[in-house]
Amino acid sequence: MNRYAVIGAGPSGLAAARALRKQGIDVEGFEASHDVGGLWDITNPRSSMYESAHLISSRTTTEFAEYPMDSDVDYPSHRVLHDYFRSYAEKFALSELFRFDTRVTRLEPHEGGWNLTAVDEEGEQTRWYSGVILANGTLADPNTPTFTGEFAGEILHTHFYKKAAQLDGKRVLIIGAGNSGCDIAVDAVHHAASVDMSVRRGYYFVPRYLFGRPSDTLNQGRPLPRRLKQAVDSRVLKAFTGDPVRFGFPKPDYRIYESHPIVNTMVLGHLGQGDLRIRADIDRFDGHTVHFRDGSSGEYDLILLATGYSLGYPFVDREHLSWHGASPRLFLNIFPAAFNGLYVMGMVEASGLGWQGRYEQAELLASYLAAVENDPARAESFRTRVTSTPWPDLTGGYRYLALDRMSYYVNKDAYRGAVRAERESLDAA
Repeated sequence: MNRYAVIGAGPSGLAAARALRKQGIDVEGFEASHDVGGLWDITNPRSSMYESAHLISSRTTTEFAEYPMDSDVDYPSHRVLHDYFRSYAEKFALSELFRFDTRVTRLEPHEGGWNLTAVDEEGEQTRWYSGVILANGTLADPNTPTFTGEFAGEILHTHFYKKAAQLDGKRVLIIGAGNSGCDIAVDAVHHAASVDMSVRRGYYFVPRYLFGRPSDTLNQGRPLPRRLKQAVDSRVLKAFTGDPVRFGFPKPDYRIYESHPIVNTMVLGHLGQGDLRIRADIDRFDGHTVHFRDGSSGEYDLILLATGYSLGYPFVDREHLSWHGASPRLFLNIFPAAFNGLYVMGMVEASGLGWQGRYEQAELLASYLAAVENDPARAESFRTRVTSTPWPDLTGGYRYLALDRMSYYVNKDAYRGAVRAERESLDAA
């Protein structure tokens, strides 16, 4: 029987282990930290979590369908979510599959499979697997841009931000206004001496509640055509949140949903109260002075880089994952066209995809690996289809921004539809 390795015990790694085990596939997992949960475990050294973090998608659109959260909170905190993953792992006996405090350092192709080298407290060991599933996450390697000049204060990526006390009494500049940047800005107004945000483009702000319900629960199961959804939602947002341009943000140079929206309207309230300011893009640093591209400047003690993350699978050579630009080019963000025994879980971002969407990834992979084991002709038919026919359009017609962080972004309805269709085809063959 073939044996497969899963790297990472976060949501995607747990989903992969669960789906493969349901198919009777032999699995062994590796997790560099001491527990399940991935980034949702704030004690994990690679976690990007901070004390005030909560889900930005609602509980019912995010949870695993077969295991609802034991909570009635719409937007649970990271602590609730870590407990959820622990409970999920216990329910389905997944923790016993993983070797914790064990870091994978190298993957090398060998005799039709892969040699996996990992390090634990006993030293380095190498084991052979028929295939390896990479589920080590997409939010662990901070993207740290370079700037002209030298800053005399502290520069810290938000990856290393854990609690608001780090901001006490400081003049803070946050560079970037993604969801984490806006969350931390809200923390900062209660602790910092002053708070500014430097932004280079405009954003769309989505309130957590619309018409008394979590906003992402509206229209569930009835996706509107792209143009209609963009037109309707733009008007609804303008009615509820107003125009962010009046608070100092640039006007977006793209349409709504062509980049990930900001699920935080509290930051707009603080802007309206004068608790923080929007500044232009950075020109250069000069001691404690930051000069902006509009000719203005400000004095700061701490710069927080809310500049996102770089995708990374450092333990395997890029050629094995068909890297194209900022991310691997994979069929349904899972399968390398070479079908070389490497598979990726969780390298997918989409508004509203949730962990159930990632579990559906795992179900498709498990169906394929079960076919490899039990019906090689069916597996070969799948490989032939993938390598000889055009891949499905996963954008849903949206023109996503040509940014590194958007290189593996998909439309949730298009993506889940394509994954389900492939699984039904595999299972019916």
